[in-house]
Amino acid sequence: MPIYERQQRDELDQLVEGVTQGTLSRRAFLQRATALGLSLSVAGSILAACGPASNSNPTSVDVLNVWSGEEQASFKAVVAPFTKNTGITVKIESTRDLNATLTARIQGRNPPDIAVLPNPGKMQQLAQQGHLVSLDNFLDTNTIQSQYSKGWIDLGSYNGKVYALFYKAANKGTVWYSPKQFQTNNYQIPTTWDQLISLSNQIANSSKFPWAMGVSSGSASGWPGADWIDQIYLNLNGPDLYDKWVAHQIPWTDASVKSAFQYFGQIVGGKHYINGAPQSILATGFQDASYLPFDSPPKAYMYYLGDFTEGFITGQFKSAVAGTDFNFFPFPVINQQYANALTGGADVVTALTNNSAVKQLIQYMATPDAQAIWVKRGGFTATNNQVPSSDYPDAVSGASAKALAAAPIFRFGADDLMPSQVEDAFWKGVLTFIGDQTQLNSVLSQIESVAQQAYTSS
Repeated sequence: MPIYERQQRDELDQLVEGVTQGTLSRRAFLQRATALGLSLSVAGSILAACGPASNSNPTSVDVLNVWSGEEQASFKAVVAPFTKNTGITVKIESTRDLNATLTARIQGRNPPDIAVLPNPGKMQQLAQQGHLVSLDNFLDTNTIQSQYSKGWIDLGSYNGKVYALFYKAANKGTVWYSPKQFQTNNYQIPTTWDQLISLSNQIANSSKFPWAMGVSSGSASGWPGADWIDQIYLNLNGPDLYDKWVAHQIPWTDASVKSAFQYFGQIVGGKHYINGAPQSILATGFQDASYLPFDSPPKAYMYYLGDFTEGFITGQFKSAVAGTDFNFFPFPVINQQYANALTGGADVVTALTNNSAVKQLIQYMATPDAQAIWVKRGGFTATNNQVPSSDYPDAVSGASAKALAAAPIFRFGADDLMPSQVEDAFWKGVLTFIGDQTQLNSVLSQIESVAQQAYTSS
């Protein structure tokens, strides 16, 4: 049949893309597809595979995300003015196992309108599979280029098209502590790794626990430990080797990877560093662990995690005063050549449905006014550069945003850039390593085995 000729097949592909992107009506698709030689039944089947018909006047948007607790409350505050002004209801579905939920809904041909992904790796995969709607027709190019850094735009692009709005950035170079407790105990803020270990030993030798740590997070357990290793790796080896690690241009068994795990192991396995370690680390939720340095009396004195930790602290301790009761110090320097290098992350807003309500919500979320709502509530670093520093609720959150903007070296968290199979293996490997550091060689060999298959197939 003539439909199988290359030129006609290419034209059919263009028609399918037109329907998917919303530039071609479904009726026009049927007319042009039958003109190419397809029967109405075959054309209808292809049309069905393009997804549900676009509702010309939708009244709600379904948003799938991982936010809960204070984060979900803040997102509700963000979308409240949108609903008031447009009449469009935002239905929020939160899950800690986003990958499984999203996969099931896509396979069931019931995708959410918008999915807020935890990393760009998943976004690239979904774009490659044709599940995402390009945002090029949603967002004004000139506005986005003026309000967002090229780095965020590039991370949200696939094959020359923008598929993601990077939203709610995180500075992952933050170690949290109580200035009041440091002053009371005459602890000095460490600026180098050696000083960090010395301080940890000083606290431990006084029969106190210097560190709080928890890596439990449901099916994603292990990611807080991976954040440690990502940050250590960048500070130890620099951006060039970091990029090679992410791209699997060096094996997981490389000495540089092993060394990063071993630095992390100094904290995890430090004598009298973490109460109940290693079992407690594996059993404690990452958010619960963040509270321990700020309890009265404190149950620990330092806690490492991204700057979104401030939202956990202020949500738990309502009267806590920023800069007095809680603060962070920058991740200590390991290699002076890469001082102040930061890893970070951002939640990734993607569209799986193409209609006017989805378009309006994404346009709104991209604005500085919308992002400022969450910024003022705390626990949010804006990706839109038009959000003024004065909107941050306190000097602590403002300092984190400033550090992120001024970082001489910045890289997205390595595990979030890797294929999902490798990321999962990394997280599981972290759990095994925390439980028994003598298993490091087998942990790295196992991740390497997964990586060899994943990168070959991707």
